[in-house]
This record gives sequence, C-alpha cells and structure tokens, in this order.
Amino acid sequence: MSKFTQVRYRDAGVNIDEADLAVDAIKKMARGTFTRGVLTEIGSFGASFQLTGLRQPVLVSSADGVGTKLKIAFLTGRHDTVGEDLVNHCVNDIAVQGARPLFFLDYFAIGKLDAKVAASVISGVARGCRANGCALIGGETAEMPGLYAPGEYDLAGFIVGAAERSRLLSGAAVKAGDILLGLSSTGLHTNGYSLARKLLFEVAGLRPDSVLPETGKSVADSLLAVHRSYLKPILSLTKSGLLHGAAHITGGGITDNTPRMMAKDFTAVIDTFSWTIPPFFEVLRRIGNVPEDDFRRTFNLGVGMILAVPERGAARAEKILIKAGERPFRIGSVAARKRGRPRVEYR
Repeated sequence: MSKFTQVRYRDAGVNIDEADLAVDAIKKMARGTFTRGVLTEIGSFGASFQLTGLRQPVLVSSADGVGTKLKIAFLTGRHDTVGEDLVNHCVNDIAVQGARPLFFLDYFAIGKLDAKVAASVISGVARGCRANGCALIGGETAEMPGLYAPGEYDLAGFIVGAAERSRLLSGAAVKAGDILLGLSSTGLHTNGYSLARKLLFEVAGLRPDSVLPETGKSVADSLLAVHRSYLKPILSLTKSGLLHGAAHITGGGITDNTPRMMAKDFTAVIDTFSWTIPPFFEVLRRIGNVPEDDFRRTFNLGVGMILAVPERGAARAEKILIKAGERPFRIGSVAARKRGRPRVEYR
C-alpha cells in the first residue's frame, strides 16, 4: 500500500456515522426517562443528578449484566428485552437494601455497530427505567472491531439509588421466628442460562421455535421472559416498617442468596411444599437429570424474591403485598443456627 493511500477510521472497522445514528436514537429514549433530579443532557462528559427529599441520604449502588441470556438474544434476533432484564436486575439488587433507584447508566459494546440493534437494546433499558422511576442518565456505546464475534455484543448496567439511613435494610433486623415470604419469578430471570442452553439445545436438540408441551410456549419465549422488578412490593413493605430483610434470588438460587440477608447466627428453614416449581424448570431438570443441589443453586425455581417479616406482622404484610399486586406465599421461617447447621435447610 502506498504511503499516500488514505486510511480512514471506517477502514479499521469503526463507523462514526453509524455511532451517531445510534446515539441520536438513544438520546430520544433517554430523555423519556428523565426525572426532576437530572441536570445534564445525554452527551455531556459526565452526568449530573440532584439528590433531594432525604434527611440522611445513603447512596446504594450496584453493577451487573445479564450473563449468557444475551446468547438467546443473538440466536433469535430479539434484542428489545435484555435491556429491561438488566435494569430490573439492578433495581432489585439495591431495593433489597431499602433503596429507591435514582439513575442508571448502561454499557453497550459490539464489534461492528448496528444502530438498529443498539437502539433495540437500549429501548429495553429505557422501558425498564421508566417503569421503575429511574433516569437513564448516561452510558457508553463502544464499537470495538475484532473483540466480539459478528452479531454479538456485551451489555452491563450501573445503578445508583438512595435510602434514608434509618430505613436501610442491612439484615440486622432479621431474627429467629421471622416468617419468610416468597414472591414468584417470571422464569429464569438472568441466571442459569449456560446450563439451560446446554440442556435445551445440545442435550434435547431443541430449536428456539420448538414448543414445549409442558408450558405451551416456545423455547425462545420461555428463555426470554423478562426478569421482573420487585421494587413496588419492597417499597410498600418498607413504608409499613414490616420488612426486616430481603433476598434477590439470582445466581446461587435460594441456597446461596437467602443467607445474604441475615446474620450468620440464623438459618433459613425452607418448606419445599409451600410452592409449586413452574413446569419450565421441571423440563430442565428432566432433560439433564439435574442433581437436586445443582438444581437449587443454578435456578430460582420460581422464587425471585424472599422477604423476612415479623411473625406477628406476617398477615398484615401479606395483605400489603396482595394490594401491591403480589401473591405472596409463606416459604419458610428463620431459626437460630446451631453448630454445624447449614445456612439454609430444606424441609
């Protein structure tokens, strides 16, 4: 190649014009999520947010992704739900500590930028933010040729919320005798997809459009069911003063996540007959003859959130949750932990 040959950024695989199209679409969607605290427009070097209304505000933050659920989006060409998954997952992670979301930032990285795909992904992020009263205040759209396989991308989210210091859920209030209330999940949420994909596509030889007789839904619809937000029921209980602790049931399942909301002196006693495991999970268990311990630590098994409430206030807490649109069930209780006793006991 001659030393006089012109080489543009596009020749290296980065299309600035396509990036501008993507950013323009994202700006419009982001503005639709803005709340009163947002002080800067999308496109500034940094995002500004004014915090008001709290006497002793404590900021609570989290960062997460949606794991290999993205592989299902790539496989089906359906990109408009993973962003909503991402927001709801992050919202739940700070809500269990008593925080209300303030603002959200996303990170979208791809090998070759397709403005339509980027806009589709961010439309889910914006939808999730609007539903949770959270402002999509900024983010990053990165085109990195050679780093990602064609048609694939990565997605991550960063959330900041706030709570009154007196209303923080630290787990200190959880005690022996507390009742554990379960709230239903909408599917796998954002965990267990590596195993689910192996079972459904490799072991069973199914396709995304294969319909599962047990559920009446296609494999794709079952796998792409949106990870739901539990913000409304959690805030309802927090206001009532009845919520002692909360556990978001993600990777590690009930076994690993329930202990995170209470001190090491306690054991969560789970009644396995208190709820029916949804058919889709049972399909996965059957296909792979998945061992019980793996099954419980890989999938949420239909339980997306567990709430600890005082025994005397349990009936009132259930009424509050029902009013918030939930169907809570008593999944177990908290007991004093004896030496050698596991953090979670299944009975």
